[in-house]
Amino acid sequence: MTTAAPLAITSHNPADPAEVLLRIPAPGAFETVDTVEHARAAQPGWLLGGAAARSAALGAVADAIDAARVELAELAVREVGKPLTEARAEVARTAAIWRYYAQAPYEPVGAVHETAAGPGLLFSRRRPHGVAGLITPWNFPFAIPSWKAAPALAAGNTVVLKPAPEATACALRLAEIVQQVVPAGVFTVLPGGPTEGNALVSAADVVSFTGSTAVGKAVARVATARGVPVQAEMGGLNAAVVLPDADIEQAAAHIAASIAGYAGQKCTATSRVIAVGAALEPLRDALAAALRDVPVGDPADAATVCGPLISEHARGQVGDAWHGLSALAGGTVSDRPGWYTAPTLVEKVPAGHRLLREEVFGPIAALLPADDLAHAVRISNSVPYGLVTSVHTADLNAALSGLDGLDTGMIRINAPSTGVDFHLPFGGAKASSHGPREQGRAALEFYTSSRTYTLSPAGAT
Repeated sequence: MTTAAPLAITSHNPADPAEVLLRIPAPGAFETVDTVEHARAAQPGWLLGGAAARSAALGAVADAIDAARVELAELAVREVGKPLTEARAEVARTAAIWRYYAQAPYEPVGAVHETAAGPGLLFSRRRPHGVAGLITPWNFPFAIPSWKAAPALAAGNTVVLKPAPEATACALRLAEIVQQVVPAGVFTVLPGGPTEGNALVSAADVVSFTGSTAVGKAVARVATARGVPVQAEMGGLNAAVVLPDADIEQAAAHIAASIAGYAGQKCTATSRVIAVGAALEPLRDALAAALRDVPVGDPADAATVCGPLISEHARGQVGDAWHGLSALAGGTVSDRPGWYTAPTLVEKVPAGHRLLREEVFGPIAALLPADDLAHAVRISNSVPYGLVTSVHTADLNAALSGLDGLDTGMIRINAPSTGVDFHLPFGGAKASSHGPREQGRAALEFYTSSRTYTLSPAGAT
C-alpha cells in the first residue's frame, strides 16, 4: 500500500515565472483542525493578559513592519507582482492598520443601564468569539490579513490565517513579525488550498473571507449552517459614471489608474465606464490616451503602474474577454517574460457579454453610453455586484441626491474607484459582500458578541 504525497503549495514570481519563491507541502485537514485547537487553548490567556498587553503587542507589530518596510515591499513585488510604488504604500498602510487597532483594547466594551424598576443593574458587554479563521487573497498580501487579524486580536480572539497559495511567502513573513510579540498559538499562518480552507471554516469560531464570489458563497453557507459569525468580501464589477460637466482630463486620469493600477487586480478596480450624454466623445478620446500612457513593465521599477497578472491563466482570461471586441486602447499581450497584458478599453460591447456580468480580474474595462444620470444609475445597477461606484461631476446636487439610487456599498466622488480608508466600514451590496462590514469600528463589533447582564441584589424580590 502506498501513501499519496501531500499536495505542494508553490509560489512563482509573476514577472519571472521561472523563479519559484516557495514550495512547501500543504498541511491537510487534520493539521488544520489541530492548529485551530491550539489557538483555542491560547485564547483565554491572550484575553486575560489585559488591554495593555494586547495594545503593546499590536503597537510592536506596527513598529516591526515599519522597520522591515523595504524588505516587505520587495517581497510583495516578487511574489505577487505588485508594482514597487504600490507595494511600498501597502506596507505603510499595513503598519498604520496595526497602529490604529493598537488603541482598540482600551475602547469601552459595553454600556450600563438603569433597571426598569427596583434596585439592580443592567449592562451589556462585548466578548471575543474565540478563534478567528481568516481566509485571504493574494492581491494585498499584507494589508488584507492585517485588517482582519489586527481587530480580531485587539478584541481578544486568537487568529488562524490561511492565505492564498500565491501569497504564502508574504503571509509567513508577516507571521514571523507578529509571532515575535504575541504568545504561542495566538497568531498562526496555515498555508494551503481548498482542503485547509474548508477545514478552517468548519472549525473556527468566527470566519472572515476575502476572495472569489463562488468560494465566498460556499464559505458563508458552511459557517452559517454551523451558527458562527461570518463575513465574506467577494467580487466587484465596478462602474465609473462620468457626467458632462466633469473635468474630463481629471476623470480620465482617475479612471485609467483604477483600470490599470496593479493590472486591475483589485476588487475595487473600475471595469465599466459609463459616459453620460455629451461626455462620451471627449471621455472616449481622453481615457484611451490615458490608458495608452500607463507605464507597463517590471514591477520592481518604481515608475511601473501596470505590472504582470498573477498567473498565465489570469492573463488568458483577460485576453478571452476582449476577443472579438473593438479596442480603443490595448487589446494586446506582451512578448516579454512574465504574464503581462496591455491596459485595455473596449466599446460597443453587446448585451450579455461577460464583461457586463462577470468580474474579469485584469486591466480591462468597457465604455458604455448613457442618455442621462437616471440611465447611468440603471446601467450601474444592472450587474450582480455592488461594491463601489466612482462618480465624476461638478454638480453637488447630482452627487448627493441623484446618486442615491446606486446599489453599491461605497460611492467615491471625483476620485478613483480604488482606495480604501481603513478606519471606515468597507463592503458592498448584492453578490459583493455577505455579512457585517470590515475595517474601522465595524470590525471590532464583528469579532465580538454582545451579552446582556442583569444584576439583582441578593434577597431582592
